[in-house]
Parts: sequence; structure tokens; C-alpha cells
Amino acid sequence: MNYINQIVTQNPYLVIIVSFLIGLAFMPVVLDIARKHNFVVKPNKRTSHEGAIPNIGGINIFVSFFITVFLFSFGIFSQLQFIILGVFIILIVGFVDDLIDLNVSWKLIGELASAFFLIVLSDIRLTNLHGFLGIYEIADWQSYLLSFFVFIVIINALNLIDGIDGLASGLGILYSLFFAVFFMLTGNVNLAISAFAMVGSLGVFFIYNVFGGKSKIFMGDSGSLLLGYMITLYVFEFCEMNVYQRVPLDYYMAAAPAVAICVLSVPLFDTLRVMLTRIKKGVSPFHPDKNHIHHLLLKTGLKHRQVTFVLIVVSLFFIALGLVAKNWEIGILVLTAFVIACVLTYILWRIVDRKNSAK
Repeated sequence: MNYINQIVTQNPYLVIIVSFLIGLAFMPVVLDIARKHNFVVKPNKRTSHEGAIPNIGGINIFVSFFITVFLFSFGIFSQLQFIILGVFIILIVGFVDDLIDLNVSWKLIGELASAFFLIVLSDIRLTNLHGFLGIYEIADWQSYLLSFFVFIVIINALNLIDGIDGLASGLGILYSLFFAVFFMLTGNVNLAISAFAMVGSLGVFFIYNVFGGKSKIFMGDSGSLLLGYMITLYVFEFCEMNVYQRVPLDYYMAAAPAVAICVLSVPLFDTLRVMLTRIKKGVSPFHPDKNHIHHLLLKTGLKHRQVTFVLIVVSLFFIALGLVAKNWEIGILVLTAFVIACVLTYILWRIVDRKNSAK
């Protein structure tokens, strides 16, 4: 086993295969449990599927991810055991929400509880603004407030983007792969193993979700919240490594927070746009509707898989922008990404309007 661990330490991307195979083996069990206990979602005004579909794909993602990390990166558990407690809490919150549709307030309380284990007890948080507005290191109370806020924003942005086949998992694979490669190149093996394991776990779900046919399964809140939790952890570590220059000079990113925003641009911008639109209409920003970016793309006549492909390509563009401009001033890079996102959304709205006019 020591020999295997040595190989994985030198080549952490190999855990993608392990987590994928574990997820592949366990998925039939999850599907069977879902059908036997009626853990399914039926068609409603907010969905576009037919028939009752199991919605506990997050359980399979968690099992394959957890086992893989436990086998090859036990050190991260012994050092940061509170993270696992936070993961369990967010998994339970998501699972319960899938079953009974939790009130927004109760869901937020659950998310904050899980964040407490990550930010306070594990002490993984944002401690510096990287020179944005001339501010660098911030006071502890400011650090905690900022970290909790960013946690809630990211975890809910990824939860809200989970609206069509393969989108949340496809973007999750892309995001996890970005951070996994960064952690690997900078020598942070435990984090790299964790992120690569997430890639493999999401890969199995993506196949069943997009190409599953009669074995189709949805991620559910248990999966999207778990994904948001881990991506937030990676974002925090990514930013902190760069602000304190704990990375080789070749991989240093002065504008790390802005780069992270570019990486997550699709769900972050979409969530901001949708909530502002709802407020403008005089309804709660948490009121569900069909105004998300994937809904707009569907209105142009694209199918689910095509919409997922388009948004992954768009995300790749913003990731490339972040990497090219990694040492720009943070505000300039964020503003540039925001303007581009606004222009692309405007073009999309014009296409949707023309489609509606044609009808």
C-alpha cells in the first residue's frame, strides 16, 4: 500500500480513475435505494423531464469521493477533521431539502453550520484582499464575515445552476480540474488528490445524468451543495496560497481572487443577474423561476446537452481570461469579466427576443 501511495503522491491525477471506478460500482446501489424508498423527483412546472427520476446522485458522489480521499490522502483528514463534519452537515441539509423542500431560512442555517466547521474550526478562510482598494491583510472579524459571505454565495450559485442535464456536474468537473492541476503544480498533493477525486466522482454522475436513459439520476441538493462546499474550500486555499506566495513563482497569481471569480463566472454572474431581476420585479430574490442562463439558452432552441456544452465553452473562455490576466489589478480584471458577461447576456436576450417575435 505504501508503494501505491507513493505512486499516487507523485501522480495525483491517477485518483480520477479510482474515484470513477468506485462511483461506477456504487451507482447501481444508489439507484436501487432511490427506487425502493421513493427518493425521486416527479415532473413539475420547474422541471422538463418525464417520469420519476432518482434525485440522490449526491450520495454517490460523496461515497466515491470520500473513499478515494480516505485511501490516498488520509493526512488531510487527520489535520482537518472538522472539514469532514462540515461535509456531512451540508450533505444532510441537501438530502433533507431534496425530501421535503426546506424553507430558505432553515436551509441557510444548515449552510452556515457547515461553514462554521470549515471557516472557524478548520481555520480555512480568506484573510487578505490582495491589495484590492489598497487593502491587504484584514482583521479577524472581517475575515470571518467575508469568508461566510463568500461561502454562502458560491454554494448557492452552484446549487442554482443545477437546472439541466450535465450542467452542474460538467462545470464542477471543469472547476475541480482547474484547482486540481494548480494544486498539483504547486506541490499541494493532498488538495490535488481531493480535487482530482472530485473530478472522477462527478464524471460517473455526469454519464448517468446525461446518457443514463432508464438509469438517469439527478444530483439533487445533496450533490450541488457538496460540490459548492468543496469548490469553496479550493477557492479559499487557492487565494491564500497566492496572497502569501506559498507557490512557485511561475504559478503565482497576484489577482488570485479575480481569477477565482473568472473560473466561477457562469454561476456567479447568473445568480447575481437573476436575483437583481427578481428584486426589480418586486419578488423575493429566492423565489424560483425560469430566468436562469440555461433557461434562456433553452428558449433559443438548444437542447440540454447543447446548452451544457455552450456554458462549459464560455467557462473555458473566462478561465483563459483569468490565466492571461492573472497579474492584473484585481478590480480591472473583475470589471473586464463583468462587462464581457453583460455583453454576452445582452446578445443572448436579443436572440431570445427574436425567437419569441418569430413565434
